[in-house]
Amino acid sequence: MRAALFDSYGPPDVLYEGKVPVPTPKQDEVLVKVHAVSINGGEISARAGRVRLLTGRKFPQRVGLDFAGEITEVGPAVKGPAKGDRVWGTLPRGRFGSAAEYVTVRPAQISLAPQGISLVDAVSLPVGTTAITALRTQARLQPGERLLVRGGSGGVGSVAVQLGKAVGAHVTALASPRNLDFVRELGADEALSYTTASPSTLGTFDVILDTAGTEHAAYRRLLAPGGRMVAIAFDTKNPLPSIAYILASTVHGPRRVRFFSGNPKHDLFAELTRYVDSGAIRPVVDTVHPLSDIAEAHRAMEAGGVRGKHIVQIYG
Repeated sequence: MRAALFDSYGPPDVLYEGKVPVPTPKQDEVLVKVHAVSINGGEISARAGRVRLLTGRKFPQRVGLDFAGEITEVGPAVKGPAKGDRVWGTLPRGRFGSAAEYVTVRPAQISLAPQGISLVDAVSLPVGTTAITALRTQARLQPGERLLVRGGSGGVGSVAVQLGKAVGAHVTALASPRNLDFVRELGADEALSYTTASPSTLGTFDVILDTAGTEHAAYRRLLAPGGRMVAIAFDTKNPLPSIAYILASTVHGPRRVRFFSGNPKHDLFAELTRYVDSGAIRPVVDTVHPLSDIAEAHRAMEAGGVRGKHIVQIYG
């Protein structure tokens, strides 16, 4: 089958479309024919070699974390999912390889995909489970609270803006100048350019969702008493100070920075499906690329200024 591969760490140009065997599902797995995947920051870091202590030096390696597709085979021990189901989900933490024609996965990692949108559009949204966890579980965002979303036009940020409005919060989004109208269309009450709006000009917030990974200390000072800041990224150019600050903040001071690495399961995907089916959250697709252009998809993601997600279409 066709799959996105790379034989050495490096820039997007190391990626290519190659051939690997079709996986065989275990007794407790399903085989999914992948219609599309999205490009995520974690796989970009892995491809660039920034986490090589975890990914190792065995090549070729694969990319792709989330997926949307159709179940074509069901293991004998699987209960619930059926052949022909339209599903979405992610691979387990630490595993890449969904950018391929087929993938095997346990039912806990998937749920039925929303019915009212295409699978290509749907795959822009699995990162929405991160927004749900960040705002509902980690920050416990309440109606009427003031929410700041850094990176409001990105994959997670664009869902967080919509989710914040669905909860009933007052949403301020930071984005690039060209995306300000876009985040307003998503529901942001205020849209500010990150090139001109410094932390000192922003006021106070009850909840801050940081998808940028920089200037944690400056933004933490914007928290109102009882405020909560959730960081889902750290500074990849200077990671150690960024990580050290987040860890220290969990011990010292009343306004702690919460950090987590998503590993969504069935219930979260099912909840996200309900949000999408109700119309509270809609997919946001920047560009759809064919699998043969996997390098260009990574290159475009790294260039920044993204509106939603870059998608790689396999079938459909």
